[in-house]
Amino acid sequence: MSRPDVRRGQLWLVDWSPGRGSEQLGKRPALVIQTDAANSNPRYPNTIVLTLSTKGLTVATHVQLNPDSQNGLRERSWVKCEQILTISKSRLITLWGTISAPDLGQVESATRTALALP
Repeated sequence: MSRPDVRRGQLWLVDWSPGRGSEQLGKRPALVIQTDAANSNPRYPNTIVLTLSTKGLTVATHVQLNPDSQNGLRERSWVKCEQILTISKSRLITLWGTISAPDLGQVESATRTALALP
């Protein structure tokens, strides 16, 4: 499925089913972190996302997001930067919104921490 409308920093409702083991299940939000160049390539049907949850911990790999009109969240949520997945764009159901540049910066830093990158 070609979705040139997918952009880095967007929050999407994702259909995670079917899942395996402790993977996400059902319909839940995710944050797109893949580059816009890769997202807009019509021959590449996947994107890279991080999972979101309304439950988070005070750890270096969880980034808290508060609801606002830009991101479309309904309640405080955490981006779980250690839960990185490449998924088919066909799993993307509904665009909720886009996170702010400062929030995306925190996500980038936490993702580097999760991957032990400088």
